[in-house]
Amino acid sequence: MGLSDDLEMQPLLFGLFLFMYLVTMLGNLLIILAVSCDSHLHTPMYFFLSNLSLADIGFTTTTIPKMILDIQTHSRVISYVGCLTQMSFFTIFGCLDSLLLTVMAYDRFVAICEPLHYSRIMNPCLCGLLVLVSLFISFLVSQMHNLFVLQLTYFKNVEISNFFCDPSQLLNLACSDTSTNNAVMYFIGAISGFLPISGILFSYYKIISSILRVPSSGGKYKAFSTCGSHLSIVCLFYGTGLGVYFSSAVSLSPRKDVVASVVYTVVTPMLNPFIYSLRNRDIKRAMRRLLSQTI
Repeated sequence: MGLSDDLEMQPLLFGLFLFMYLVTMLGNLLIILAVSCDSHLHTPMYFFLSNLSLADIGFTTTTIPKMILDIQTHSRVISYVGCLTQMSFFTIFGCLDSLLLTVMAYDRFVAICEPLHYSRIMNPCLCGLLVLVSLFISFLVSQMHNLFVLQLTYFKNVEISNFFCDPSQLLNLACSDTSTNNAVMYFIGAISGFLPISGILFSYYKIISSILRVPSSGGKYKAFSTCGSHLSIVCLFYGTGLGVYFSSAVSLSPRKDVVASVVYTVVTPMLNPFIYSLRNRDIKRAMRRLLSQTI
């Protein structure tokens, strides 16, 4: 159904989302290039950050180009296979985002609570394994969702009250028995949402407990400042994403969730590079070096 039926709004929406998509791509690619080219950033934290940027690029590319094309061609039709494909990649990259944020919280927990053993614990093998496991779990969750959707029967023409094939809404559009829909939604949401959130909350509980034991206020600020960027993105991503996902199970007017969907599918991936670069001296220095070499 898109974002608006107003024809006069379509050029504005086209320009706005094209601009946001290009900014997202450019910002995340700059983060990846800065981390790859600067040896000072070859640490676990920035390794996970570059993987998060890759996931954000995939997450945004899954939905925005199709929406921009729909606005340009004045068509909002997507095939059944196309919808399943979009939903599959959306779930993979969305779940990967969630798990990488959890891994980054664990990295900060080790750095602050076990600083003397940080290099030994967060070794390259473990970092690579954590990313691979996150990718595997994301793929598994996506396939579970697809297998369940394939068992359902749909009318030939249905309207999805969003600008993409939202997995949570697709389950509610089935015309076959949907008694288990909510149970499946909550189960998948628990794997991709609440379990990672539990890990993040536990990590930050340990981090805050450790910071409170630091005697100087300067030391406390320095320790917690390393977590500020990550915590900002966690709140923005989970606050909107889980709110939309679970409210769709009981909402009588799902289209009101479209604005929140825009926040976690478009705005959050666009803001991630800015939040990290503006609050991080190492990234800013690497960016300046990268730009000076380019020029």
